[in-house]
Amino acid sequence: MVRSGRTFTRREWVLRMAASVPIAGAIARLDAPAQARTPGPNAGVATDSLIHLFGQAAAAPARLFAAGPPAGVLLACLAPERLLGWPMSLSDAARSWLPAAARDKPLLGRLAGRGSTVSLETLLRLKPDLVIDAGTVDETHASTARRVAEQTGLPYALVDGRLADSAAQLRQVGRLLGLDARGEALAAFADEALADAARLAPADGGRPSVYLARGADGLETASAGAINAEIIEAAGGRNVAVGGRPGVARVSMEQVLGWAPDWVLTQDRNFHRLAQTDAVWRTLRAVREGRLLLAPALPFGWLDGPPSVNRLPGVKWLAASLRRGQGGARDALQQMSGDARRFYRLFYDVTPSPETIQGWLDGRG
Repeated sequence: MVRSGRTFTRREWVLRMAASVPIAGAIARLDAPAQARTPGPNAGVATDSLIHLFGQAAAAPARLFAAGPPAGVLLACLAPERLLGWPMSLSDAARSWLPAAARDKPLLGRLAGRGSTVSLETLLRLKPDLVIDAGTVDETHASTARRVAEQTGLPYALVDGRLADSAAQLRQVGRLLGLDARGEALAAFADEALADAARLAPADGGRPSVYLARGADGLETASAGAINAEIIEAAGGRNVAVGGRPGVARVSMEQVLGWAPDWVLTQDRNFHRLAQTDAVWRTLRAVREGRLLLAPALPFGWLDGPPSVNRLPGVKWLAASLRRGQGGARDALQQMSGDARRFYRLFYDVTPSPETIQGWLDGRG
C-alpha cells in the first residue's frame, strides 16, 4: 500500500488501521505478559508480535469465537473447552480425531473474509469474551476486525498465521488466553518440525518443482506466495504456479503439462485415484513414475484445509518425501509415524495406532 509516496508493509498498514479505531484499547501488542496488555503511548508501534488486538481482552477469556477455519483449528488445539463452536462443517471422521472437549461443538459459521455467515446479532447472543481470526492479515480481514470491534464492543484478535510463524503464534496466543505452558508445549513441537524440515531442504538450486493439485479433478491450485501453498517452500520444494497475485485459482491441464512438475502433491483422495488411471494425467512423467503424493487429511489436512497448525506434521513429511531415497530423508520417513502420533497426542489429545498412522502415510485409510 502506498501513502504520500511511501510504500508500507502489510504489518505497518494493519497497525496504522488499528490505531485509528475509536474504542478503548484500540490495539494491544503482546510483548508484555497477558495480564498487562493495556496499551501505552506507543501502542501503534510495530513489534515482532503476530497479534493485532482491536479492543481490550480479559486476562483469561473463557468464551472464544473462531472467526474462520484456521482460528478454529488453533483454538481447538490450545483451548478446546473454551471454543464456542466451529466456523466450518466437519465430517464425522474428522470429529473422531478431535479433542473430546471440541468434538461435539456446534457449527456456528464464519465471520472472517468473504462469505460471512454470522450476523453481529448472532455474535452478540453468543457472548464471546474474545473473537479470534488467524491466517492472512490483509485489508479485508483488518476491516472486519475493526468493524466488529466498533459495532459490538467485543475484543477482536487478528493473528498472523504463516507456517514459519507457527511457534510464535502458539506462544503468543497461548499467552493471550492465559495458557502460557500449553502454548509453549505446542510451540516446542512446531519449532522442532520446522527445524527438521529446514535440515532436509536442499539448496535453492536443487529444489524439486511441485504442483499442488486441489479438488477432485486436480485443476485448482495455490500459487507461490499464497498461504495455502507455503508448505511447499517450507519443505524445500519450488511451486510451479508462479506469477500473478498469490491465491487459489483454477488452471488448465495444458498449464500443468507445460509446468512439467517433478512432483504432484494432493490431499484429495478422489483426485489421487483419478490421476493414477486417467490417460491425460498419466502423460505427466511425475505421475507415471510414482511421484504423486497423497497427504493425510484427518482431522484436518497436513498441507492445507485450513492453513493452520494442522500443517506441522506435514512439513517434515513433505520435506522427507521430496527427497525420498536419500539417507537423511529415509531416516526422517521412518521417524514419521512416531512424530505424527506425538503430534496427535499433543495437539488433539488422541493417539492413533501405529498401524493407522502408517496407513495414512502409505495413502490408505
